[in-house]
Amino acid sequence: MDAEQAGAHLERELMILMRLRELATPPGGPGDERLERSAYVLLSRLEVQGPMSIADFVEAFGLAASTFNRQTAALLKDGLVERTLDPNGSVARKFRITAHGRRRLAADRGRIVGGLASVLADWPAERLERFVADVQRFNEDIEHRIGRPWPRLAAAARPGEE
Repeated sequence: MDAEQAGAHLERELMILMRLRELATPPGGPGDERLERSAYVLLSRLEVQGPMSIADFVEAFGLAASTFNRQTAALLKDGLVERTLDPNGSVARKFRITAHGRRRLAADRGRIVGGLASVLADWPAERLERFVADVQRFNEDIEHRIGRPWPRLAAAARPGEE
């Protein structure tokens, strides 16, 4: 298999994976709503990177400022983030995750991790380690190519790991 053939195969498998990830995640209880996918991604980034401005989001994700104006407005409305002064003294306001946002993110992450863990439960440890390492390498190669690295927590600090 060459890179073109692998790319064609991966395109389909990644599309299926995105759909199945949501189906493999157990629903929350009554009144326990899941975060929108964009909220989950932005809160995850804020959790790792700390406060970010609209310009920071634009630089990190490569999307239009209007996208983040809409998304942060929804996060503010839901009490998941708050505006704060830039700790570096810039006039730009930054968004920081609230305690409520951290709880919602942790609840969603717990459901996602639990769903994925149930799928992976019968895999041998060495296969799990290789799969995780390969997916991380794949992501890091994409990040390098597009020039937008995603900050990662150290293994000991990852939520949900003991």
